[in-house]
Amino acid sequence: MAVLSGYCAGLGVLPPGPVNGTLGGNVIFKTTINPTTFITIAWTFGDPPVSIVDFLISEGPVTGGGYVGRISLDNSTGSLELRKLTLADSGTYRVRLRNVGVINVGSTSLNVYETISNVTLRANVIDLVELKDTAIFTCSVSSGSSPLSYHWLNGSSEVTDRYGIQLGDGGRTLTIANVTRYYQGPYKCIVANPVSSEPSQNLTLTISYGPENTRMKVTPLDVLYGSGSNLTLSCSAESSPPAQFQWALNGTLLSNQGPELRLVNIQASQSGSYSCWAHNTRTLRYQTSEPSDITVLVEDSLSPGLPDGAIAGIVIGVLMVVGGAVGVAVFSSGKMGFQWPQLRLADIPNCQVTMDVTSRTPPISSHLKPIGHPL
Repeated sequence: MAVLSGYCAGLGVLPPGPVNGTLGGNVIFKTTINPTTFITIAWTFGDPPVSIVDFLISEGPVTGGGYVGRISLDNSTGSLELRKLTLADSGTYRVRLRNVGVINVGSTSLNVYETISNVTLRANVIDLVELKDTAIFTCSVSSGSSPLSYHWLNGSSEVTDRYGIQLGDGGRTLTIANVTRYYQGPYKCIVANPVSSEPSQNLTLTISYGPENTRMKVTPLDVLYGSGSNLTLSCSAESSPPAQFQWALNGTLLSNQGPELRLVNIQASQSGSYSCWAHNTRTLRYQTSEPSDITVLVEDSLSPGLPDGAIAGIVIGVLMVVGGAVGVAVFSSGKMGFQWPQLRLADIPNCQVTMDVTSRTPPISSHLKPIGHPL
């Protein structure tokens, strides 16, 4: 009577599975047994089992149908190489190794995947308006076995589900609602399965925004300007595409367009509140700058040789005597200006008053003539 001295059933004969293989590629089922001499080796596939190869020490290997030319058996370890993999090769593989007094058995599984190729990224629209439009990306592959995973990148940053951003259809679609300028991209999707990974081409959005932060600058900057001065008004705004500019005086649009308005030989009639209007032809949005008041004073000459201080003293003194009027004189860098309260002729009895005040030397011409009293 034969006595079996030892028996191990699946005790680490094959590494834990599954084993992943590539369509058309090769895979090796490597046992953990040190080289030895086996009496028999048997590999089978599936349920019910189909013979892959049977090895008898006295006869050599016998290859099963469908595996001729596709396998190699290591007689010393029982390891099996399977080549030219097909999707139908996915399943359970079992091995039975018999030596003198010992039988080792093991099993593992094989999953065969088709590699991913031709990953394509598309968007419903690539020219969008900030805070208005929604971008929808779709990632697709022409070949590749499931399960497929999708990984999204905006530049080098990973894109994940969060407020305003939604991944759908198993990660195959990416939706960004109310896009902002910070979502221009470039975008890329990477599709992977257990045996391969493939990126799509880059896709960049054009996101129009603005105008905003519209600012106007006056050069040279001053409080008052003399007639005949030359001024340049410049306008800027944050906008994509670049904003178009138009100019306004006292809220009424001028015919002047462009980022600069040049006022040459300016006259008093051109005094007023200037502003620039920025317009984005893509977003159809407008923004107006803060206005700048430009005051142009008419030049008038007094008799030569009379200093500013004397003129100011005469005018203020006479007005205080005849009308109780109060005036404030301001001197700066040789220039003089006045701020006067309203003076009503009816409040000055028996007096005729004519006054002309300008901002530069000689700054003031004033004539006060009491009726019946020559000055």
